[in-house]
Amino acid sequence: MKNYQDAKLDALGDPTRRAILARLLQGPAPVGKLAEAFPISRPAISQHLRILKDANLVLDRPEGNRRLYQLNPEGFDSLRDYFDQFWSLALTAFKQKIEEEKS
Repeated sequence: MKNYQDAKLDALGDPTRRAILARLLQGPAPVGKLAEAFPISRPAISQHLRILKDANLVLDRPEGNRRLYQLNPEGFDSLRDYFDQFWSLALTAFKQKIEEEKS
């Protein structure tokens, strides 16, 4: 069984999903509006949104007879925490290398 972080990373692995997330940076949008920007069908966009929603990267809310999708900041916070551990490790290694060269 996949862990929660794996689902997020897998969701980000697809270029169409990354493009959908980039579009949602501009603000919430319904599936139909999102689909206009892509050369794939509306049902395909819906499937990508479902994967992003399951990964907790997007939220949806009803508005009239449609659903608006938007980024979920909390989902990205946990991704940031995940990547920060690697960044911290890289900075520590860089600092050690500099200190070694000074000695």
